[in-house]
Amino acid sequence: MNKLFGTDGIRGLANKYPITAEMAIKVGRAVAYVFGRKEKGRLKIIIGKDTRISGYMLEYALISGICSMGADAYLAGVLPTPGIAYITASTDADVGIVISASHNPFYDNGIKIFKGDGFKLSDEIEAEIEQILLSDEISSICRNVRMTGGVYRIDDAGQNYMDFLLSDVPEKFCQGMKIVVDCSNGATYKVTPELFVRLEAEVELLFIDPDGRNINENCGSQNTSELRKRVLEKGADIGLAFDGDGDRLIAVDEKGNVITGDQILAICAKNMKKRGRLKNNTVVSTIMSNMGLGIALEDMGIKHIKAKVGDRYVIESMIHSGAVLGGEDSGHMIFLDHQTTGDGILTALKLIDAIKDESKPLSELVKIMDVFPQVLINVEVKNKPDILSVSQITEIIKAVEKNLAGKGRVLVRYSGTQPLCRVMVEGPTLKITGKYCREIADKVKEQIG
Repeated sequence: MNKLFGTDGIRGLANKYPITAEMAIKVGRAVAYVFGRKEKGRLKIIIGKDTRISGYMLEYALISGICSMGADAYLAGVLPTPGIAYITASTDADVGIVISASHNPFYDNGIKIFKGDGFKLSDEIEAEIEQILLSDEISSICRNVRMTGGVYRIDDAGQNYMDFLLSDVPEKFCQGMKIVVDCSNGATYKVTPELFVRLEAEVELLFIDPDGRNINENCGSQNTSELRKRVLEKGADIGLAFDGDGDRLIAVDEKGNVITGDQILAICAKNMKKRGRLKNNTVVSTIMSNMGLGIALEDMGIKHIKAKVGDRYVIESMIHSGAVLGGEDSGHMIFLDHQTTGDGILTALKLIDAIKDESKPLSELVKIMDVFPQVLINVEVKNKPDILSVSQITEIIKAVEKNLAGKGRVLVRYSGTQPLCRVMVEGPTLKITGKYCREIADKVKEQIG
């Protein structure tokens, strides 16, 4: 198992290993070495970030590492993660790096890396970079570099990303719609307001005043209480909540109900199939998806593939199966015929497109999927042994599965980005589901917490 890379890059508490300035310098050097050693000419590396205060520290450290290897750093500033993926792929850059901890609190940060084609790294490339980071070989290589790299700013990165988002929708696309948008005081706070104004929506904007410390604070895709309240007060058609780096979307319907990623997948899958856009009649989700999604897709006659948790694994399965629609219940949605990674703003436009095409409110469209009661408990752990090796935990899992008797399921897995064990149980009623989930979570805490 990788020691530094998790489900989505390297992540942790800012200014504490591995998210330190020293490590960021090494990351910059290692990335430049891995991608530049066989290249002719100067390596071009794009760097973007969200609004965390620690982003500056990591940005300058990455620049130092990149330039010390003779590569050039191009700064896109604050931009959603999918925006960096797009800019990287569309400008013939060699690598894209995003400084963000996504939906985590401000005191966390992380480093995500994209290849020149806009896709995230494979496990093999991550392992190669990690091996370099955990050794001293890069230091001797760096000392032999005689021509250091330069630093350049991309002043129109946000505008280029917005033009990309607008390229697939007609003018006045949102005219007549009332929309409330929660930008989570994060990376979408610049792009989103102008985009919906250009689409002529009647829009109310929430959480667009980042101060470096308020990203994801009681807002965004993880906390929709204020968004739900404003949707009802305004009589809006839809509410849109992004996470800190803008690669997730959670929606709110006109009645104030939260619409999850799985439900968005079901709605978009039905509409895309109807319009002949669902290539290979296939949707990819993850093992964390609600049982109701599988049932809904089966009823629609759509093939359903489940991948490991993490949008890059979803994308791998999509490429292998030829699917163009995939995602996670957390709100990562991939429209592979448009984007190379999860894109919250693009997902919002696709969802609005489905609402307009069906001429029905979101509360009606969501009825296509019944959500099974699901309870998720995150347990802080001191270490992460193989779950199957802890007999007390496996015994209680087997007991719960026996009691559910095929009317639910249990999933216990570690977070790839935090010291957490995620215990998820689905069942016939919320009471039963909560009881079983708590029993397993208590046992996990007792054994490895």
